Amino acid sequence: MLTLDNFSCKGQRALIRVDFNVPLTADFQVADGSRIDATIPSLKKILADGGMPVVMSHLGRPKGPSDSLSLRHVLPYLERALGVSVVFASDCVGPEAEKHTRVCVPNTVVLLENLRFHSEEEAGNPEFAQALAQHGDCYINDAFGTAHRAHASTAVIAHYFQGKACFGYVMAREIENVDKVLNGGAKPVTAVVGGSKVSSKIDILRQLMQHVDHLVIGGGMAFTFLRAQGGTTGNSLVEEDKLELALSLLEEAKSRGVSVHLPTDVVCADRFAADANTQTAPALAIPDGWMGLDVGPKTLEDFSAVVDQSATLLWNGPLGVFEMEAFANGTRVLGERIAQQTEAGKLFSLVGGGDSVSAVNQFGLASRVSYVSTGGGAMLEYLEGRVLPGIEAVLKAEA
Repeated sequence: MLTLDNFSCKGQRALIRVDFNVPLTADFQVADGSRIDATIPSLKKILADGGMPVVMSHLGRPKGPSDSLSLRHVLPYLERALGVSVVFASDCVGPEAEKHTRVCVPNTVVLLENLRFHSEEEAGNPEFAQALAQHGDCYINDAFGTAHRAHASTAVIAHYFQGKACFGYVMAREIENVDKVLNGGAKPVTAVVGGSKVSSKIDILRQLMQHVDHLVIGGGMAFTFLRAQGGTTGNSLVEEDKLELALSLLEEAKSRGVSVHLPTDVVCADRFAADANTQTAPALAIPDGWMGLDVGPKTLEDFSAVVDQSATLLWNGPLGVFEMEAFANGTRVLGERIAQQTEAGKLFSLVGGGDSVSAVNQFGLASRVSYVSTGGGAMLEYLEGRVLPGIEAVLKAEA
């Protein structure tokens, strides 16, 4: 895999696709700049080489040009993070953009306007990709978060840079860390999988079963497994049409020698609300009218014991409705145990998937685990074993 470490941008306009799709406040300030921060090493490497980064990204889901989704709003944050002034081009293609990118000017950074102001971006239009390619002498994909989309700037554009394309550091780290869990992690390997529905995690569960020793299942999806095993689940979230699937997944895990760990007790509520009445009940005997919204203390002991014996761990999905304080304990406590084991040098821990990332950020754990993926949907598809267009395109261009 060709990365910036073995690729020189000296004297070149380095067209780099990043993921600056960051949340903005009501007055258009960057609310969470972690995705921007992650790209700074790549941008600094290009500058140190004597190249000129030409930065392109999308922001939000605009239906044509929109001032509220202009990338000029991220300009001040980017300049502070990078420590240099950045030139802003008010379009991403055409004469207005090209006047800023015509020649390489060392120690200069150019930020192009939102790619999705043009519908051709998401359509993967080759002419649009070729127009973008006019801005660079080489191409770097550092946007893992969009690698699963066959868009013009992620998959099509690499065709115009045969032998002149590579991965940035964000993309390389994402691939390397996920591969470490799936293919090269020290054993025992554990996957903690949560979230609301089994149906959204079928492919991930099946893929993980080929690589892990322990599978810890929490969140709303656990209740479909519990019901399938004959439990009473009250008003808990259950996918009635997935009961047979749940049993087949458990059988598949057993045939592969994978130990599956389900909740043994749960924190229940009489309604889905932060101020609901609560009680702890056996996971297989939740009272009528009550719903499980977090794992209970015995489950946390069991799950923590699995973490303690693990050497490699993937965490994808919370154990409960962590956004409500009454049901955040399971996710917080298990996250703390994962962080402690990581800090003790006993565990390599990878956190990925939107809600998991939100949870570790909410509980201040992000800096205490081995790696937090910024990939979102791309990481999930990669975990499912799919070929991501943004990765495949660069690999083909390298050849």
